[in-house]
Amino acid sequence: MTNLLLASNNLGKLREFHALLDGLDVKLLTPKQVGLSIKVEEIGETYAENAALKASAYCEASGLLTLADDSGLEVDILGGLPGIYSARFSPIEHATDADRRKYLLEKLYGNPRPWTAHFHCTVVMTAPGGETHYSTGECQGEIIPEERGTGGFGYDPIFLLSSLGRTMAELEMGEKNRLSHRARAVSAALSTLTKLIREYP
Repeated sequence: MTNLLLASNNLGKLREFHALLDGLDVKLLTPKQVGLSIKVEEIGETYAENAALKASAYCEASGLLTLADDSGLEVDILGGLPGIYSARFSPIEHATDADRRKYLLEKLYGNPRPWTAHFHCTVVMTAPGGETHYSTGECQGEIIPEERGTGGFGYDPIFLLSSLGRTMAELEMGEKNRLSHRARAVSAALSTLTKLIREYP
């Protein structure tokens, strides 16, 4: 069985990756499990650059096949913000997810609705030796002014999937893992990931 390092300490992401990669012949490991405590500065100008920085750093430090992602919410009326700054989109130091949602809504109030938006995810897989592969996924929806649902994380409680009439936070995990941006990016990566698993046992 191949060890696959997930280059994240975000518990919400880790839960999703475990569900999305269930069934593959891999042992999923976290940085904490392999004794890694490194901070990667996300200085890239794109999701792909930031995901690659994380994948490369964790792969080099661990010597393991590594999967990283960078994702964000892009709101049309804000010109695509918060985008790659989604996890840092608040003036509050050590802001929580709730702080970031509140700050985003403050930016949107006064603008006409619907506040159309989409989630984007880029997944990067890096193998020992430097071989790197990319895949992407998106999920369309809109931002709503009230929080709904208790699942998910980040901006999920205010991201409405218009076709379902439910927020991302109101979806069951199995349903989210068919529809989300991260699910679509991982789905697009599966054939390449399966190949890498065979090559790096």
